[in-house]
Amino acid sequence: MKSYENIQALVELNSEVEKYKRSSYSAPFIFNKPRIAVSANLNDQWGSTIAIPYTDAVIKAGGIPVVIPVTNQFNILRSVLEECDGLLLSGGDDINPLFLGEDPISQLGDVNTERDRYDFALIKIAAELCIPVLGICRGEQIMAVAFGCEMYQDIYTQRKGVDTLGHNPKIKKTEGAHRINVDGKSRLAKILNGKNENGEIHCHVNSIHHQAVKNVCPPFVVCATANDDIIEAIDAYPELNMLGVQWHPEQLVKGGIEQQVLLFKWLVEEAFLYHRARSFHHNYLTLDSHTDTPMKFTSKFNFGDLCSSLVDLPKMRIGELSAVCMVAYLPQKELTPEGAANAKQRGIQILEEIHRQVDLNKNQCTIASDVNAIVNAHNKKLKAIIPAVENGYMIDSLSLLQKLKKLGVVYITLCHNGDNHICDSARKSVNLNGGLSDFGKELVKEMNRLGIMVDISHAAPSTVADVIKLSSKPIIASHSSVKAICNHGRNLTDEQIKAIASKGGVIQICLYAGFINNDETKASLLDVVKHIKHVVDLCGVDYVGIGSDFDGDGELIGCRNTQQLIRLTIELLRAGFSESDLKKIWGDNFLRVMKANEV
Repeated sequence: MKSYENIQALVELNSEVEKYKRSSYSAPFIFNKPRIAVSANLNDQWGSTIAIPYTDAVIKAGGIPVVIPVTNQFNILRSVLEECDGLLLSGGDDINPLFLGEDPISQLGDVNTERDRYDFALIKIAAELCIPVLGICRGEQIMAVAFGCEMYQDIYTQRKGVDTLGHNPKIKKTEGAHRINVDGKSRLAKILNGKNENGEIHCHVNSIHHQAVKNVCPPFVVCATANDDIIEAIDAYPELNMLGVQWHPEQLVKGGIEQQVLLFKWLVEEAFLYHRARSFHHNYLTLDSHTDTPMKFTSKFNFGDLCSSLVDLPKMRIGELSAVCMVAYLPQKELTPEGAANAKQRGIQILEEIHRQVDLNKNQCTIASDVNAIVNAHNKKLKAIIPAVENGYMIDSLSLLQKLKKLGVVYITLCHNGDNHICDSARKSVNLNGGLSDFGKELVKEMNRLGIMVDISHAAPSTVADVIKLSSKPIIASHSSVKAICNHGRNLTDEQIKAIASKGGVIQICLYAGFINNDETKASLLDVVKHIKHVVDLCGVDYVGIGSDFDGDGELIGCRNTQQLIRLTIELLRAGFSESDLKKIWGDNFLRVMKANEV
């Protein structure tokens, strides 16, 4: 299996596209219809062209087609896609084997390298912006190649010993030519709206190709094949909202086959959801309550650059995330005066570095340690960086809280993995304190007095119970999840969730795979929606939010960094959450608790 990272032509192209990241979203919504970008063919005589059935099918499905001229000025392509809500990749010439990492075979047809580069760039930009994509024929193939899948340059000569159907027969494009078998459990089956008794859909499609996807690799799966096992459809959901078909549904729509209109209606409906989500992020304050990005800080790190970290200012701009809590994470080590002193020194260094990173980029972000500062930053189009501490291990005296307050700390996670002198932990616990220690109880009271929120993520059940009983202010779980859905010792039981909510607190759902799905290899953003919905069903929508744990191993299928958080908004909209609900989930609930703690 090839990987695109090993194909130099694709690596160089991707690097070039990276230079043109922009940030602001302002796409208008015309007549309540989403804009669908349509990739063009490149004709030597006429330039950028597109067959009318493509645009007609988009219009018939309720979208507004926007044909993108073929250009290798990637800043232009990005600008156009940022004004659109969906992407339709059209058919065309063969793909240059340069992008397959192969030499051409004699049966290779016409190629156009400029068109290839243009299509690859569109796919990369669409993936970054989380735009829904439908690939048709060549569009399906080039989408697969962009993510490392293999292709046949010619199915008739490269499938030796296999009886291959005629995939370019002399049958009208507007008529079905051969049968395909659609996996009945696939998203494509739901789109095409029908199943037989065996759970499969069988329908006839046209066929106008001699190249095809040979095999798929993640994020794609095969969802339809022909009777000769040629791959006829692939899907990348939920990792990416990309679907590809080998046939030409736009021609079948022209021929009056209404079932094929459903593919274009799917794209338009997904584009509509995308537009709603993007508009929400553009118009309202959104907040991620827990990231470990300071763990990535080095002497050369600059938060204002596009970095390998999952959170940075460019990703926040692209994903239109308004505010982020950045924690000084301190691993639990030996419970000795020396260990505590080292943790204290390290914690203060990290907090000071957070301030330094903000100073380096003060035209783009600001430290915000109260609700008014966060709201003002949002109104000024500055990103709000909110300091916090993960693990009270560093706190050797109550007087240190005053210094932490001056450094802008808004919450302290009482412990991490392992008991400390404050409380017992949910993991690696030896029941050292039986919940909160005497010092821990005094610490909670002092945090209440100073207006620093108490965070019970990572805490043992006994600690959670003690904090709920003792705290005079609402508390938070800055990055926790639901035990009833994922049976992890670190997650919260229904009783704990209801107890936190009863005191006005908030549970910020974590995006760490092991806390989201009992099989963490399958954990996806769809599971996050289940966790959020569970809390809402238990207590109402006023007591849940999102704390990604990005850069601290938080990462899921379909939501792998800050710029992809919009995918979660899309799925919440799909699940029926209203704009009012989203405002609460994406920040208002956390800010309410923060305001209640302020003095």
